[in-house]
Amino acid sequence: MAGPSRLTPRTARAVVAVALAFLCGAATALAGDDDATVHHPFDDPKRWSAVFDDPARDAWQKPDALVAALGLRPGMVVADLGAGTGYFSRRLSRAVGEGGAVLAIEVEPKLVEHLRERAEKESSANVVPVLASADNPRLPPGGVDLVLVVDTVHHIDGRVAYFRRMARALRPGGRIAIVDWKKEPLPVGPPPEHKLERDQVVDEMTRAGYALAESPDLLPYQYVLIFRPA
Repeated sequence: MAGPSRLTPRTARAVVAVALAFLCGAATALAGDDDATVHHPFDDPKRWSAVFDDPARDAWQKPDALVAALGLRPGMVVADLGAGTGYFSRRLSRAVGEGGAVLAIEVEPKLVEHLRERAEKESSANVVPVLASADNPRLPPGGVDLVLVVDTVHHIDGRVAYFRRMARALRPGGRIAIVDWKKEPLPVGPPPEHKLERDQVVDEMTRAGYALAESPDLLPYQYVLIFRPA
């Protein structure tokens, strides 16, 4: 009777490499190609205020030009998805006026508290902070004219399903505006591996049931994509 076969060191290494490749592939498939590129906490408002509200940001973010390009009108309801520390809140508040509302959406309770305090300090009575879930922005059905998503889309897991569900929150003629980092080395923003290619975002939103309506060339480091339900 022949004895048990033995693997040579070289063969053993090859078997391990194949197994690891299989496991890595399985993990990637399980995660999905539309999951977040990075997860990290935003539970320190003081730290993130220093980043998001840095006065130098205005030069490249061009917040007034961006808000103007969104074509907001008095009385509209805007959801600021991933509002952070409220960098855009005051400008959006002015754009929709007293008869409108800005839903400042965040999943971090400490940021929601910060957004409330900032709205009170800035006398922005129409800014309403909302504590959302990671997979549910908690928007009112048929209640939103525009969803603004700045530097946030790459933090969302299952983006295709997430935005497909979001269509229920849009009023007739409602839009979703996504502003995110160009996937290249830049003097500001996250590293390239955390970013999403513009074409990937367009493809995912198409799969979610939207059509690209506008793509204004406004910003040096970010793309601006405005979608409507297809």
